[in-house]
Amino acid sequence: MNQKNLEYLRDQVKYTGFGDALENDLKQKIEAAQPEFKLQHETKYGNDTVTATLNFSQSKQSDMYFFNSYQVQLQKENSAEKMEQTFYINKGNNITLKEAYNLMEGRSVNKDLTNKEGQVYNAWVQMDFKQSDDNGNFKLKHYHENYGYDLEAVLSKHPIKELTNADFKESLMDSLKKGNLQSVTFQQNGSEQKQYIEANPQFKTINIYDSSMQRQDNRQSKKEQQSEGEGQSVKQDNKKEKQAPGEDDGPAIPQTQKRKRNQRIS
Repeated sequence: MNQKNLEYLRDQVKYTGFGDALENDLKQKIEAAQPEFKLQHETKYGNDTVTATLNFSQSKQSDMYFFNSYQVQLQKENSAEKMEQTFYINKGNNITLKEAYNLMEGRSVNKDLTNKEGQVYNAWVQMDFKQSDDNGNFKLKHYHENYGYDLEAVLSKHPIKELTNADFKESLMDSLKKGNLQSVTFQQNGSEQKQYIEANPQFKTINIYDSSMQRQDNRQSKKEQQSEGEGQSVKQDNKKEKQAPGEDDGPAIPQTQKRKRNQRIS
């Protein structure tokens, strides 16, 4: 058995989000010297069950094995249908298991990627549930740096308490870049309210949900943020009443799709 190859694969599996639990199984499979093998992993995110099948194959020129891809099966709570997607392993470009889950939930992930010429670039990645490839995988949409999505600037438009602390702000941005739905504290009208946010690079904004996970209108949030500076006089109130309703400073955001498709991966 190639010990260095085992150690490399062990670390690769670990840092792709599968932890150390598969180390013994990986060693046994390599010792068996089969040309191909699979490992199984199951975890839960909230009440959702995520099952992953990791695919390995041996080089035809040596005894080295390669971690090629992993197939994710997402079982939503209270749903009989399952969603499947295969994620491929590339040097330095791996989508972690939690990021895979976030993508399958419709959220966006920020990654440093490498193009065919070996150049590193940064982009937000999001799953396109309207298009699939020949293998039944949903295609991925990329929003590159020049697309103009500035997460920090977008967050600054909202009265989020965590932004006032440098460490909390950094942690919040890191979490959102991983595609997480993040709990934050909105400070409005002298009170604090727990809400949830996620990055939305396509529309250059963030999606906001209340504590019951009901989608909030960004326009409402902006109006609440500005409420202390508005209505300083009866004249201003009267003027505001005459304004046309529904003013907006950005594109409308479509409601997050409910994905209950069962994709078969070949």
